[in-house]
Amino acid sequence: MSQLPKKRKQPSKAIMLGVGLDSDGHKRITTGNNFALVGGSGETHEVMVEKTIKINEKLAAKGKQLEEVSHEEFADIAHSVGLSRHCPEND
Repeated sequence: MSQLPKKRKQPSKAIMLGVGLDSDGHKRITTGNNFALVGGSGETHEVMVEKTIKINEKLAAKGKQLEEVSHEEFADIAHSVGLSRHCPEND
């Protein structure tokens, strides 16, 4: 009986996902190497694209890929471009 070839473990890949919840009737989708942005009004979608580009510029300046940064480092980068984490209050 022959053995099945062992599958190579794929390196992990991280992506940023942005979802715009407001709408002006148009469907918008923008994708890149490490991001997918969907929805939003024209203004909202433009802001998502700008912030994603800034995050990728900061990653490039550090010589890192998205999957190479810790959660804390990503949070710091996101905060530096004007994003903040939403922490709902416990009821």
